[in-house]
Amino acid sequence: MSNLTSLTLKAALAGLADKSFSSVELTQAHIDAVAAAKPLNAYVLETPDKALDMARAADARRASGDAGALEGAPLGIKDLFCTQGVRTTACSNILGNFFPTYESTVTSNLWRDGAVMLGKLNLDEFAMGSSNETSAFGPVVNPWRAEGSTTQLTPGGSSGGSATAVAAGLCLGATATDTGGSIRQPAAFTGTVGIKPTYGRCSRWGVVAFASSLDQAGPIARTVEDAAILLKSMSGHDAKDSTSLDIEVPDFPSFVGKSVKGLRIGIPKEYRVDGMPAEIEKLWEQGIAWLKDAGCEIVEVSLPHTKYALPAYYIVAPAEASSNLARYDGMRFGLRVEGGNLTETYENTRAAGFGTEVKRRIMIGTYVLSAGYYDAYYVKALKVRRRIADDFDQAFQKVDALLTPTAPSAAFALGENADDPVAMYLNDIFTVTVNLAGLPGMSIPAGLDHKGLPLGLQLIGKALDEGTLFSLGGALEKAADFRAKPTRWW
Repeated sequence: MSNLTSLTLKAALAGLADKSFSSVELTQAHIDAVAAAKPLNAYVLETPDKALDMARAADARRASGDAGALEGAPLGIKDLFCTQGVRTTACSNILGNFFPTYESTVTSNLWRDGAVMLGKLNLDEFAMGSSNETSAFGPVVNPWRAEGSTTQLTPGGSSGGSATAVAAGLCLGATATDTGGSIRQPAAFTGTVGIKPTYGRCSRWGVVAFASSLDQAGPIARTVEDAAILLKSMSGHDAKDSTSLDIEVPDFPSFVGKSVKGLRIGIPKEYRVDGMPAEIEKLWEQGIAWLKDAGCEIVEVSLPHTKYALPAYYIVAPAEASSNLARYDGMRFGLRVEGGNLTETYENTRAAGFGTEVKRRIMIGTYVLSAGYYDAYYVKALKVRRRIADDFDQAFQKVDALLTPTAPSAAFALGENADDPVAMYLNDIFTVTVNLAGLPGMSIPAGLDHKGLPLGLQLIGKALDEGTLFSLGGALEKAADFRAKPTRWW
């Protein structure tokens, strides 16, 4: 594997700028790495010809002095982002061979800044999952393995393809989405950095919808600064998305390396859950110590409605999913399975096209929205969601950010929780509150467990205050000095 694929995004951009190598060379190195990494199943569609065309165009722009912020950098795109003329499936059979006639706003922003597309990355079907095992293209395999073991591990979900591709050197960074932890949990499981920005910071236009009030795009990258560089390009107001925030995009990379002295960091007591592994608790204490050493003041805070977050999330998200996925009826695009009449065609198409987990969530969502249960479940969940947001509002009157674990464990084996949906849903216990409240959250790799697997710490910030998270994330990254890499076996 070429050493070009082990560069950080920042280092690669610097090398392109000083002509140490060209975008074509950098892109070809990544194309070769992707071709050699089939056992990981990170990419569901490789676009080498398109990538090289984009790389040549990037080199030409750079030569003429017209380089964008990401000029010539090869990235992976989660297959939830519509890419014009390039197959987009959300890793579901129901979309079949769907070729969008338009480009998502987030990817348009990346191409505007000169990025290169290597291909489309695997994910849980319609982003519904915590282990990347519900994909119609099969599970993604984590490049990390436990010491002395050949057991295949999950990279987390739903953005497992994005996390694996970044961790294994198959792209310099990747787009991802987070509805209940789908950027942060995979980042924690693969030793990468992932940030879910404030709801509305990145446009949702052209991103296949799961739960519209929770979905938010963000990057997965190797370092905090790389994530900041990517988020700056991905963000921005979009008139095509009514939830997009019409505010200026800060210079996120400028926050990395800033002093965090004097910042008050909240430690939510409700996140100390029963049965949490001692290693996660120990890492959390280590993170607290690192921030203290950096000059932060540590304050215990209470988020009393945390225990209701998972039940509320697993009512709100499936309800919105059942509404969003009603459009997949075999009439306009994607799969169609004929029946004896219109109703049978709908039923046959949806039965054949959707996977088990998606069907489960559609049924839950339809149930909680039905006439007899709407008030008892859905309306009550919305009230709980408001209380969770209020908890954060009150905590942020006392502190500047919160520090928690990202996930309740390190990566687990593929298939380990496949037959137990509740055990799978518990993976999101530390992350769903952030989506329910629309806040920014970031996972930073901070250590290894006793099996040599990565563990992450999560920072939660005030709405629109990603800058503080980048400063704190930079401080944690410097203190943790996490340099471990997966041993190549694929």
